[in-house]
Amino acid sequence: MWELIREERASLARLVAPLSAEQWATPSLCAEWTVRDVVAHLLMTPAGEPHVRSMVVALVKARGHLWSAGRDVAREYARRPTSELVVELERTAGSRTRPIFVQDANILLDLVVHGQDIAVPLGLDRPVPAAAAVLTLDRIWSMGWPFHARRRLAGVRLRCDLEPGTRGAPQEWEVGGGPEVRGSAAALALLMTGRTAAALPMLHGPGVAGLGARRSLRGS
Repeated sequence: MWELIREERASLARLVAPLSAEQWATPSLCAEWTVRDVVAHLLMTPAGEPHVRSMVVALVKARGHLWSAGRDVAREYARRPTSELVVELERTAGSRTRPIFVQDANILLDLVVHGQDIAVPLGLDRPVPAAAAVLTLDRIWSMGWPFHARRRLAGVRLRCDLEPGTRGAPQEWEVGGGPEVRGSAAALALLMTGRTAAALPMLHGPGVAGLGARRSLRGS
């Protein structure tokens, strides 16, 4: 798990290092978050932030709205220079530090999904390695809040071909039952976490037609 996390952080650093100032300011797939905000959010985990005190203060200011509080904390962290954000992403790639209220199982999920939140609006390709894809998709499907993927996507079968990996690794991932919805692991991760509008052009199969009416999620 931690080696996959390290690889995702390192590859993300390579992705964002050459971005222009305009690209850093591009709206991500997270509503009200720029690419810069998302990178800052991902950097906060290996830094052990936000601390409980700063999160409580942010929650008070946001009147208890967790999504808005997280956005505001990330924006504050994002004020540092772009070059510093990239260097920190590279330097902390192997870190196992995390805030006390963050579950280890969600760190890889966060990196995979937010990597797409950054890459898709910029028109950049960011394939998800097979091992990271399986752990991430399994985790999203097993969760309730905030995604409720099992409930929202009931009645369709999700399937994806995995990126080539080590010998003996699974070649395909699937879950659910009903008309098939097929796409890359990145596309399914977006769909399952409520980025429906962004995911739809990447999906195909008889189950896709009914997905547009299903509720998307606002948060990140």
